[in-house]
Amino acid sequence: MTDIHPTAVISPKAQIGEEVRIGPYSIVEDDCVIGDGCVIDSHVKIARYTTLGPRCRVYLGALVGEEPQDHRFTPGTVAWTTVGADTTIREYVTIHRSPFAERYTRIGSGTLLMSFVHIGHDAQIGDRVTIANQTAVSGHVIIEDQAVLSGYILIHQFCRIGRLAMVGARTIIRQDIPPFCMLAENECVCGPNVIGLRRAGFDSYARSAIRRAIKTYFFRGLNATNALAEIEAMPMRPPEVDHFVEFIRKTERGIMPGDPELAALGIRGADPEEKE
Repeated sequence: MTDIHPTAVISPKAQIGEEVRIGPYSIVEDDCVIGDGCVIDSHVKIARYTTLGPRCRVYLGALVGEEPQDHRFTPGTVAWTTVGADTTIREYVTIHRSPFAERYTRIGSGTLLMSFVHIGHDAQIGDRVTIANQTAVSGHVIIEDQAVLSGYILIHQFCRIGRLAMVGARTIIRQDIPPFCMLAENECVCGPNVIGLRRAGFDSYARSAIRRAIKTYFFRGLNATNALAEIEAMPMRPPEVDHFVEFIRKTERGIMPGDPELAALGIRGADPEEKE
């Protein structure tokens, strides 16, 4: 049974699913869709043109789908915010829709946005992504599936973070982070996200191939062209390695650097991830 608190303000032009709970003083504006089983706490605003998939949980004070912080935005522009099923939006998260007509900001399914996270306009966040407290995702950022971002991270506009990447706390992301990489708090790639790969069910062959690709690109002292050519020459490489290469080839902002100390070890032939 749907349960809407009498102080909540729900537009008659909004679509509210079955078994939805909406707490005191929350607002759901025109042209919103709230999926079945969603729970919206008190003092939440679901702004116009927002869709929440089934079973989303939105905590106190969150602002979802609000107008963007962009001088180019014109009031009345039709642009959307979509949130996938089973996503959790914790206290005081802010998510902004696009300033451009017929464009959208997307949050995937099964994603967790912890307290005070900001998602800028036109960001594309994949499925099962975790973003910890106080991290700020600027406009047009792309974060692929299963990436994990620690707290207090700042991400520049148009950066991309690849699938299953792990990003350390208090870092400033100015360039792209390839899939499966771990970025340490010194803002350098330090190897693969070994634990994430294991938890995701990658077998030892795939993990080894990914580790080798990351070592070749970041820790062998090769330039990007030669490193990618060597990776593409790997026999029987799994598709994840091809995704790693394709991601790098498509970069527009460049790639975050490898740890120079580990690069020095790599030049001498050591493997910084040998103890996986």
